Amino acid sequence: MDTSESSAEPDAGTGTDSPAAQAPPRRGRRRWAMDTRPLRIPAYRRLWSSTIVTAVGSQLTAVAVPKQIYDITHSSAWVGYAGLAGLVPMVVFALWGGAVADTVDRRKLLLVTNSGIAVTSVLFWTQAVTGLDSVVVLMLLLAVQQAFFGLNSPARTASIARLVPAEQLAAAGALGSTVMQTGLVAGPLLAGALIPVIGLPELYLIDALALCVTVWAVFRLPALPPLGDGPARRAGVREIAAGFRYISGHKVLLLSFLADIVAMVFGMPRALFPQLAAQTYGSYGEGLALGVLFAGIPVGAVLGGLFSGVFSRARRHGWMVIGAVVGWGVAVAGFGLSGNLWLAVAFLAAAGVADMVSMVFRGAILLSAATDEMRGRMQGVFTVVVAGGPRLADVLHGTAGSVFGPRAAVAGGGALVVAVMLGLAAAVPALRRYRI
Repeated sequence: MDTSESSAEPDAGTGTDSPAAQAPPRRGRRRWAMDTRPLRIPAYRRLWSSTIVTAVGSQLTAVAVPKQIYDITHSSAWVGYAGLAGLVPMVVFALWGGAVADTVDRRKLLLVTNSGIAVTSVLFWTQAVTGLDSVVVLMLLLAVQQAFFGLNSPARTASIARLVPAEQLAAAGALGSTVMQTGLVAGPLLAGALIPVIGLPELYLIDALALCVTVWAVFRLPALPPLGDGPARRAGVREIAAGFRYISGHKVLLLSFLADIVAMVFGMPRALFPQLAAQTYGSYGEGLALGVLFAGIPVGAVLGGLFSGVFSRARRHGWMVIGAVVGWGVAVAGFGLSGNLWLAVAFLAAAGVADMVSMVFRGAILLSAATDEMRGRMQGVFTVVVAGGPRLADVLHGTAGSVFGPRAAVAGGGALVVAVMLGLAAAVPALRRYRI
C-alpha cells in the first residue's frame, strides 16, 4: 500500500484538508460538467475504473442468460422464473452481506466475492460452450452469481466513504451511477451486436475477463478493516436485526429508503412499456417504440451524470432527494399523458435525470449519516430496496394498467409519487433539515 492511498482513507466527515477538498471552485462550463474530484484519489480511481469495464461486462451476462433460457425452452415464463431465482438469493445475501461487511476487512470481502462472481461467469461459459442446454444448471448458476453479488454490493458501496472525504460523496456517487447507467445502455446494445458475430457463449467469457480487472483493482486497494477497538462481532441474525433497529431510530435514513420505495413502487412504469408500444405508439413501429421507451430513463440518467456538476456540490442533501423524487413523479405523470412518442421519451429522459439526482443524494446520505460500523448493513438494505422496488412496481402497474388502462395507470402513479413524497416531507422534517 503506497502512502498516497493511506492518506486518502478518511472516515466520513473528515478529509476537508485534502488537496481535492481545497481545489478552487470551477468556473464557466466546467462548473456544469461532472465533478471529477474523487478521481484524484488513487484508491477510489482504481475502484471506479474497474467499474467502467464490469458495468458493460455484467450486462453481457444479463442479456445472455435470458437469451439462452429462451433458446432452450421457447418460453417467456421460464425467463421470468429465472429472474425470481436470481432475486431471492440476492435479497437474502445482500442483508447478510451488509452485516458481514461491518465485521471484516471490506477489501478482503470484495476480493472473495468478485473472484466468486468471476468463477461463476467461467462456469456460465463452460456450460454454454459444451452445449449442456440445462435450464436447471443455468438457474443454479444465476442464483449463485446473485448471492455473490448480494455479498459484494454492500461492501463495495460502504467502502467509498473510507476512500473519499464526506463533501465528495455526492460526486463519487454521480461518477459511479453514471458508469452503471451507461452500462445499462451500452451493454445490451453490444450484446445484440456480438451474438451474431462471436456467439452467445463468448459473452460469458468476456464478462469473466472483465471481472479479472475488478479483482486486480480491489487487490490494490488499502486495507479496510472495521474502525474502532471494540470486540469482534459475528455477522448473524442479531447483527441484521440491529441494522433495522438503527434505521428505525434514524429518521433521515428511514426517509431516504422510503423515498426510493415511493418513487419506484408507485412510479416505475416499465411493465406497461410493451402495451404502450403496441397500443399507444404502435403507429411509430412497435419495435422502435419499445426500444426507445426502455432506453429513455437510462439515457436521461447518463445525461444527468455527465452534467452532475450542476448539483453534486449541493449541501442540502435532504431537499435534493425530496426535489428529485417529486421531479420523477411529475416526469412520469407527463409521460403517461403523452400521446406523442418523442414527447413521451423526453419525459422518460427527464425522469432519468431526476432518478440520477435522487440516487446520488440518497447514496450520500446513507454513507454520511450512518456510522462506519453500520454502513455495510445500510447498503445491504439499500440493495434490497433498489432491487425489490421495481419488481413490486411491475406487479402494481401491470394490474393497474389492466384495470384503468396503461396511460391512466402511469399518470396516476406519477401523481401518487408527488403526493406521497410531499406528504412525507411535510410530516417528517428530519429529511428537509439534513445537510452536510
